[in-house]
Amino acid sequence: MSASGSFWRGDAALVLASGSATRRSMLENAGLPIEAIRPEIDERAVEADFVAGGGEASGVAATLAAAKALVVSQDMPGRWVLGADQTLTCEGIAFHKPVDENAALLQIAALSGKRHELTSAFALARGGVVVRNASRQVGMLMRELDAGFIERYVAEAGPAATASVGGYQIEGLGAQLFRGIDGDHFTILGLPLLDLLAALRELELLA
Repeated sequence: MSASGSFWRGDAALVLASGSATRRSMLENAGLPIEAIRPEIDERAVEADFVAGGGEASGVAATLAAAKALVVSQDMPGRWVLGADQTLTCEGIAFHKPVDENAALLQIAALSGKRHELTSAFALARGGVVVRNASRQVGMLMRELDAGFIERYVAEAGPAATASVGGYQIEGLGAQLFRGIDGDHFTILGLPLLDLLAALRELELLA
């Protein structure tokens, strides 16, 4: 498979080991040719093993990003594979993507009026080996929200309320939930994009 573009220097498109439409759009908007493949891994099992081994919550995103990149890279020799993940912690508690609207209601209520941290990480792998990785964290301060507002928000947000951890997508209606943000916009969306672009340049994959 060939790849073209004025910035990309790889022989083939970058393989994104993710089913995230947001990450794919972010990468394509930055001028990268992308081939997306959803990795077949049990994320909660990988996370549980990491934590059981003494790993801290802040390192879960990096561990999952590497696991995704490696599982796809092992089946695609010679290709550059990008794994990415995002985690949310609030007062030491890890949150995961809400399974339904009720779970989204509960997550937003738990985060209301509090600061939480989003950690986004990436891992670049080739030939079953992670070659570059990085992670960044942002602080998110949610407004004090009453139950009625949260219910209206989840109803109006629709699928977006269950598409991302925390029950929101900051680029849409989720912006209504926040009083302050401390950190990089791309990291909030789920990928430390500027760090990734720098790594690709170091590898001479970008002009």
